[in-house]
Amino acid sequence: MKTSDFYYDLPEELIAQTPIEPRDHSRLLVMNRENGEISHKHFYDILDYLNEGDCLIVNDSRVLPARIFGTKEETGANVEFLLLKQVGNNTWETLSKPGKKARVGASFSFGDGLMKGTVTHITEEGNRIIEFECEDNFYATLDKIGQMPLPPYITEKLQDKERYQTVYSNELGSAAAPTAGLHFTKELMEKIKDKGVNIGYVTLHVGLGTFRPVKVDDVNNHKMHSEHYEVPEETAKLISETKKNGGRVIAVGTTSCRTLESVASEYGQVKGCDGWTDIFIYPGYKFKVLDGLITNFHLPESTLIMLVSAFAGYENVMNTYKVAVEEKYRFFSFGDCMCIL
Repeated sequence: MKTSDFYYDLPEELIAQTPIEPRDHSRLLVMNRENGEISHKHFYDILDYLNEGDCLIVNDSRVLPARIFGTKEETGANVEFLLLKQVGNNTWETLSKPGKKARVGASFSFGDGLMKGTVTHITEEGNRIIEFECEDNFYATLDKIGQMPLPPYITEKLQDKERYQTVYSNELGSAAAPTAGLHFTKELMEKIKDKGVNIGYVTLHVGLGTFRPVKVDDVNNHKMHSEHYEVPEETAKLISETKKNGGRVIAVGTTSCRTLESVASEYGQVKGCDGWTDIFIYPGYKFKVLDGLITNFHLPESTLIMLVSAFAGYENVMNTYKVAVEEKYRFFSFGDCMCIL
Protein backbone atom coordinates (compact mmCIF):
# COMPACT_ATOMS: atom_id res chain seq x y z
CA MET A 1 0.00 0.00 0.00
CA LYS A 2 1.02 3.59 -0.60
CA THR A 3 1.30 6.18 2.15
CA SER A 4 -0.92 8.43 0.04
CA ASP A 5 -3.73 5.84 0.34
CA PHE A 6 -4.18 7.06 3.91
CA TYR A 7 -4.60 10.74 3.07
CA TYR A 8 -7.85 12.54 3.85
CA ASP A 9 -8.72 16.21 3.64
CA LEU A 10 -9.09 17.82 7.07
CA PRO A 11 -10.17 21.45 7.51
CA GLU A 12 -7.85 23.17 10.00
CA GLU A 13 -10.76 24.34 12.15
CA LEU A 14 -11.53 20.71 13.07
CA ILE A 15 -8.18 20.28 14.85
CA ALA A 16 -9.10 20.54 18.55
CA GLN A 17 -7.06 23.16 20.39
CA THR A 18 -8.51 22.69 23.88
CA PRO A 19 -9.96 19.70 25.76
CA ILE A 20 -13.71 19.32 26.30
CA GLU A 21 -15.08 19.71 29.84
CA PRO A 22 -16.04 17.42 31.42
CA ARG A 23 -13.73 14.85 29.84
CA ASP A 24 -16.43 12.31 29.02
CA HIS A 25 -18.63 14.82 27.14
CA SER A 26 -16.55 14.54 23.97
CA ARG A 27 -18.34 12.95 21.03
CA LEU A 28 -18.02 9.23 20.33
CA LEU A 29 -18.29 7.65 16.90
CA VAL A 30 -19.07 3.95 17.23
CA MET A 31 -18.14 1.74 14.28
CA ASN A 32 -19.02 -1.89 13.65
CA ARG A 33 -15.90 -3.29 11.99
CA GLU A 34 -17.78 -6.18 10.42
CA ASN A 35 -20.13 -4.05 8.30
CA GLY A 36 -18.82 -0.49 8.75
CA GLU A 37 -22.06 0.79 10.33
CA ILE A 38 -21.66 4.05 12.26
CA SER A 39 -23.46 5.51 15.29
CA HIS A 40 -22.99 8.99 16.77
CA LYS A 41 -22.88 9.16 20.56
CA HIS A 42 -21.07 10.87 23.45
CA PHE A 43 -18.17 9.29 25.28
CA TYR A 44 -20.20 8.64 28.45
CA ASP A 45 -22.33 6.30 26.27
CA ILE A 46 -19.32 3.94 26.09
CA LEU A 47 -20.97 2.05 28.96
CA ASP A 48 -23.66 0.82 26.54
CA TYR A 49 -21.02 -0.89 24.39
CA LEU A 50 -19.13 -2.72 27.13
CA ASN A 51 -20.38 -6.05 28.44
CA GLU A 52 -19.93 -7.79 31.77
CA GLY A 53 -16.85 -10.00 31.45
CA ASP A 54 -15.07 -7.73 28.97
CA CYS A 55 -11.78 -6.14 29.91
CA LEU A 56 -10.40 -2.72 29.05
CA ILE A 57 -6.62 -2.46 28.75
CA VAL A 58 -5.32 1.05 29.43
CA ASN A 59 -1.86 2.63 29.26
CA ASP A 60 -0.99 4.14 32.64
CA SER A 61 2.06 6.07 31.39
CA ARG A 62 2.29 9.63 32.67
CA VAL A 63 3.58 12.50 30.53
CA LEU A 64 6.74 14.30 31.57
CA PRO A 65 6.66 18.12 31.46
CA ALA A 66 9.44 17.51 28.96
CA ARG A 67 9.66 20.91 27.24
CA ILE A 68 12.31 23.04 28.95
CA PHE A 69 13.94 26.36 28.06
CA GLY A 70 17.65 26.88 28.69
CA THR A 71 19.97 29.86 28.66
CA LYS A 72 23.42 29.20 27.22
CA GLU A 73 25.91 30.10 29.95
CA GLU A 74 28.61 31.37 27.55
CA THR A 75 26.41 33.67 25.45
CA GLY A 76 22.98 34.00 27.07
CA ALA A 77 21.32 32.52 23.96
CA ASN A 78 17.91 30.87 24.52
CA VAL A 79 17.52 27.25 23.45
CA GLU A 80 14.45 25.01 23.73
CA PHE A 81 14.93 21.32 24.62
CA LEU A 82 12.52 18.42 24.49
CA LEU A 83 13.37 15.38 26.61
CA LEU A 84 12.92 12.23 24.52
CA LYS A 85 14.24 9.36 26.62
CA GLN A 86 16.44 8.74 29.63
CA VAL A 87 19.76 7.15 28.69
CA GLY A 88 21.47 7.28 32.10
CA ASN A 89 21.18 8.72 35.57
CA ASN A 90 19.98 12.30 34.93
CA THR A 91 21.21 11.94 31.33
CA TRP A 92 18.68 12.37 28.52
CA GLU A 93 18.45 12.28 24.76
CA THR A 94 16.81 15.54 23.67
CA LEU A 95 15.66 17.53 20.67
CA SER A 96 17.08 21.05 20.63
CA LYS A 97 15.99 24.21 18.85
CA PRO A 98 18.06 25.87 17.47
CA GLY A 99 20.47 22.92 17.38
CA LYS A 100 23.47 24.95 16.25
CA LYS A 101 23.52 26.66 19.66
CA ALA A 102 23.80 23.29 21.45
CA ARG A 103 27.19 21.96 20.45
CA VAL A 104 29.15 19.36 22.45
CA GLY A 105 30.47 20.95 25.64
CA ALA A 106 27.87 23.74 25.75
CA SER A 107 26.33 24.34 29.20
CA PHE A 108 22.84 25.66 29.90
CA SER A 109 20.93 26.99 32.89
CA PHE A 110 17.24 26.16 33.36
CA GLY A 111 14.61 27.74 35.62
CA ASP A 112 16.83 30.56 36.89
CA GLY A 113 19.52 28.10 37.93
CA LEU A 114 17.29 25.37 39.42
CA MET A 115 18.88 22.96 36.95
CA LYS A 116 21.97 22.94 34.76
CA GLY A 117 22.81 20.79 31.77
CA THR A 118 25.79 20.06 29.53
CA VAL A 119 25.74 18.59 26.02
CA THR A 120 27.97 15.50 26.14
CA HIS A 121 27.52 14.30 22.55
CA ILE A 122 25.29 14.36 19.48
CA THR A 123 23.53 11.30 18.04
CA GLU A 124 23.50 10.29 14.37
CA GLU A 125 19.99 11.77 14.10
CA GLY A 126 21.24 15.10 15.48
CA ASN A 127 19.65 14.71 18.92
CA ARG A 128 21.62 16.10 21.88
CA ILE A 129 22.62 13.95 24.85
CA ILE A 130 22.54 16.16 27.93
CA GLU A 131 23.75 15.46 31.45
CA PHE A 132 21.65 17.39 33.97
CA GLU A 133 22.50 18.54 37.50
CA CYS A 134 20.13 19.88 40.17
CA GLU A 135 20.08 20.07 43.96
CA ASP A 136 16.53 18.74 44.31
CA ASN A 137 15.11 15.52 42.82
CA PHE A 138 15.31 15.68 39.00
CA TYR A 139 11.61 14.99 38.43
CA ALA A 140 10.50 17.42 41.15
CA THR A 141 12.65 20.10 39.51
CA LEU A 142 11.31 19.22 36.07
CA ASP A 143 7.78 19.62 37.39
CA LYS A 144 8.62 23.20 38.43
CA ILE A 145 10.34 24.33 35.25
CA GLY A 146 8.94 22.15 32.45
CA GLN A 147 5.98 22.55 30.15
CA MET A 148 3.79 19.85 28.64
CA PRO A 149 5.13 18.78 25.22
CA LEU A 150 1.93 19.43 23.30
CA PRO A 151 1.91 18.33 19.65
CA PRO A 152 2.83 21.00 17.08
CA TYR A 153 -0.75 21.21 15.77
CA ILE A 154 -1.93 22.55 19.17
CA THR A 155 -1.13 26.25 19.29
CA GLU A 156 -3.15 27.33 22.34
CA LYS A 157 -1.50 27.28 25.76
CA LEU A 158 -2.72 24.55 28.11
CA GLN A 159 -4.19 26.09 31.26
CA ASP A 160 -4.11 22.94 33.41
CA LYS A 161 -1.21 20.48 32.98
CA GLU A 162 -3.38 17.61 34.28
CA ARG A 163 -5.65 17.86 31.24
CA TYR A 164 -2.84 16.31 29.19
CA GLN A 165 -2.75 13.35 31.61
CA THR A 166 -5.22 10.49 31.92
CA VAL A 167 -6.98 10.18 35.28
CA TYR A 168 -5.26 6.80 35.77
CA SER A 169 -1.74 7.93 34.75
CA ASN A 170 0.86 6.58 37.15
CA GLU A 171 4.20 5.69 35.54
CA LEU A 172 6.19 8.79 34.59
CA GLY A 173 8.03 8.59 31.27
CA SER A 174 6.06 9.66 28.17
CA ALA A 175 6.90 12.50 25.79
CA ALA A 176 3.25 12.55 24.64
CA ALA A 177 -0.07 11.51 26.13
CA PRO A 178 -1.87 8.25 25.28
CA THR A 179 -4.75 10.47 24.19
CA ALA A 180 -7.58 7.94 23.84
CA GLY A 181 -7.56 7.72 27.64
CA LEU A 182 -8.11 11.46 28.10
CA HIS A 183 -11.89 10.94 27.75
CA PHE A 184 -12.26 8.87 30.93
CA THR A 185 -13.25 10.42 34.25
CA LYS A 186 -12.76 8.68 37.58
CA GLU A 187 -16.54 8.43 37.92
CA LEU A 188 -16.89 6.78 34.52
CA MET A 189 -14.13 4.30 35.40
CA GLU A 190 -16.10 3.32 38.52
CA LYS A 191 -19.30 2.86 36.51
CA ILE A 192 -17.43 0.62 34.08
CA LYS A 193 -16.12 -1.52 36.95
CA ASP A 194 -19.60 -1.65 38.51
CA LYS A 195 -20.92 -3.11 35.26
CA GLY A 196 -18.54 -6.05 35.65
CA VAL A 197 -15.97 -4.85 33.14
CA ASN A 198 -12.40 -5.44 34.33
CA ILE A 199 -9.63 -2.90 33.81
CA GLY A 200 -6.05 -3.98 33.21
CA TYR A 201 -2.98 -1.75 33.03
CA VAL A 202 0.03 -1.77 30.76
CA THR A 203 2.75 0.86 30.46
CA LEU A 204 4.10 2.09 27.17
CA HIS A 205 6.09 5.32 27.29
CA VAL A 206 5.00 7.27 24.24
CA GLY A 207 7.80 8.76 22.16
CA LEU A 208 7.65 11.69 19.78
CA GLY A 209 7.91 9.24 16.90
CA THR A 210 4.12 9.15 17.31
CA PHE A 211 3.93 12.52 15.55
CA ARG A 212 6.60 11.92 12.92
CA PRO A 213 5.18 11.65 9.41
CA VAL A 214 5.70 8.61 7.22
CA LYS A 215 8.24 9.82 4.66
CA VAL A 216 8.35 6.82 2.32
CA ASP A 217 5.93 6.23 -0.55
CA ASP A 218 5.62 2.49 0.09
CA VAL A 219 4.22 1.67 3.54
CA ASN A 220 6.34 -1.52 3.67
CA ASN A 221 9.54 0.56 3.74
CA HIS A 222 8.68 2.60 6.83
CA LYS A 223 10.77 1.99 9.95
CA MET A 224 8.99 2.50 13.27
CA HIS A 225 10.46 4.24 16.30
CA SER A 226 11.08 2.13 19.40
CA GLU A 227 9.22 2.56 22.71
CA HIS A 228 9.57 0.89 26.12
CA TYR A 229 6.68 -1.17 27.50
CA GLU A 230 5.81 -3.20 30.56
CA VAL A 231 3.01 -5.74 31.02
CA PRO A 232 2.34 -6.78 34.64
CA GLU A 233 1.67 -10.46 35.30
CA GLU A 234 -1.74 -9.47 36.73
CA THR A 235 -2.76 -7.92 33.39
CA ALA A 236 -1.56 -10.96 31.44
CA LYS A 237 -3.69 -13.24 33.65
CA LEU A 238 -6.72 -10.95 33.24
CA ILE A 239 -6.45 -11.13 29.44
CA SER A 240 -6.09 -14.91 29.50
CA GLU A 241 -9.13 -15.34 31.78
CA THR A 242 -11.21 -12.89 29.74
CA LYS A 243 -10.52 -14.82 26.53
CA LYS A 244 -11.15 -18.16 28.23
CA ASN A 245 -14.53 -16.96 29.53
CA GLY A 246 -15.67 -15.54 26.20
CA GLY A 247 -15.17 -11.87 27.04
CA ARG A 248 -13.65 -9.25 24.79
CA VAL A 249 -10.27 -7.57 25.17
CA ILE A 250 -10.66 -3.90 24.28
CA ALA A 251 -7.58 -1.69 24.06
CA VAL A 252 -7.82 1.96 25.00
CA GLY A 253 -5.54 3.65 22.49
CA THR A 254 -3.04 2.55 19.87
CA THR A 255 -0.29 2.39 22.52
CA SER A 256 -2.16 -0.27 24.52
CA CYS A 257 -2.88 -2.09 21.27
CA ARG A 258 0.76 -2.06 20.16
CA THR A 259 1.89 -3.31 23.58
CA LEU A 260 -0.46 -6.30 23.58
CA GLU A 261 0.17 -7.22 19.97
CA SER A 262 3.95 -6.86 20.39
CA VAL A 263 4.04 -9.27 23.32
CA ALA A 264 1.67 -11.77 21.66
CA SER A 265 3.73 -11.63 18.44
CA GLU A 266 6.91 -12.42 20.34
CA TYR A 267 5.67 -15.00 22.84
CA GLY A 268 2.51 -16.40 21.23
CA GLN A 269 0.38 -15.00 24.04
CA VAL A 270 0.28 -12.04 26.41
CA LYS A 271 2.59 -12.68 29.38
CA GLY A 272 4.06 -10.54 32.13
CA CYS A 273 7.21 -8.94 30.69
CA ASP A 274 8.93 -5.74 29.69
CA GLY A 275 10.99 -4.66 26.71
CA TRP A 276 11.14 -2.43 23.67
CA THR A 277 8.77 -2.52 20.72
CA ASP A 278 8.96 -1.11 17.21
CA ILE A 279 5.98 -3.07 15.90
CA PHE A 280 4.39 -1.51 12.82
CA ILE A 281 0.76 -2.51 12.33
CA TYR A 282 -0.81 -1.77 8.95
CA PRO A 283 -3.41 -3.50 6.70
CA GLY A 284 -2.61 -7.17 6.27
CA TYR A 285 -1.59 -7.61 9.92
CA LYS A 286 -3.41 -10.45 11.74
CA PHE A 287 -4.45 -9.39 15.24
CA LYS A 288 -3.68 -11.88 17.98
CA VAL A 289 -5.32 -10.28 21.04
CA LEU A 290 -7.65 -7.38 20.24
CA ASP A 291 -11.43 -7.60 20.01
CA GLY A 292 -12.09 -3.87 20.24
CA LEU A 293 -10.31 -0.53 20.08
CA ILE A 294 -11.05 2.89 21.57
CA THR A 295 -9.02 5.55 19.79
CA ASN A 296 -8.96 9.21 18.75
CA PHE A 297 -8.97 10.47 15.17
CA HIS A 298 -5.44 10.44 13.75
CA LEU A 299 -3.35 12.47 11.33
CA PRO A 300 -3.58 11.76 7.60
CA GLU A 301 -0.87 9.37 6.34
CA SER A 302 0.20 8.51 9.91
CA THR A 303 1.16 5.09 11.26
CA LEU A 304 -1.81 5.41 13.63
CA ILE A 305 -4.47 5.64 10.93
CA MET A 306 -2.73 2.68 9.29
CA LEU A 307 -3.06 0.67 12.53
CA VAL A 308 -6.76 1.53 12.82
CA SER A 309 -7.26 0.53 9.17
CA ALA A 310 -5.59 -2.81 9.86
CA PHE A 311 -8.05 -3.46 12.68
CA ALA A 312 -11.29 -2.13 11.20
CA GLY A 313 -10.68 -2.48 7.46
CA TYR A 314 -9.20 0.13 5.15
CA GLU A 315 -12.44 1.06 3.34
CA ASN A 316 -14.42 1.19 6.60
CA VAL A 317 -11.91 3.54 8.20
CA MET A 318 -11.47 5.92 5.26
CA ASN A 319 -15.26 6.15 4.90
CA THR A 320 -15.65 6.74 8.63
CA TYR A 321 -13.08 9.55 8.57
CA LYS A 322 -14.97 11.15 5.66
CA VAL A 323 -18.19 11.02 7.71
CA ALA A 324 -16.40 12.39 10.80
CA VAL A 325 -15.18 15.40 8.80
CA GLU A 326 -18.68 15.97 7.39
CA GLU A 327 -20.19 15.73 10.89
CA LYS A 328 -17.54 18.15 12.20
CA TYR A 329 -16.00 15.87 14.80
CA ARG A 330 -12.98 17.34 16.61
CA PHE A 331 -9.67 15.74 15.60
CA PHE A 332 -6.36 14.67 17.16
CA SER A 333 -5.11 14.81 20.77
CA PHE A 334 -7.84 16.94 22.38
CA GLY A 335 -10.47 15.81 19.91
CA ASP A 336 -13.31 13.31 19.87
CA CYS A 337 -13.13 9.53 19.93
CA MET A 338 -13.95 6.33 18.05
CA CYS A 339 -15.01 2.98 19.48
CA ILE A 340 -14.46 0.11 17.07
CA LEU A 341 -16.08 -3.22 17.93
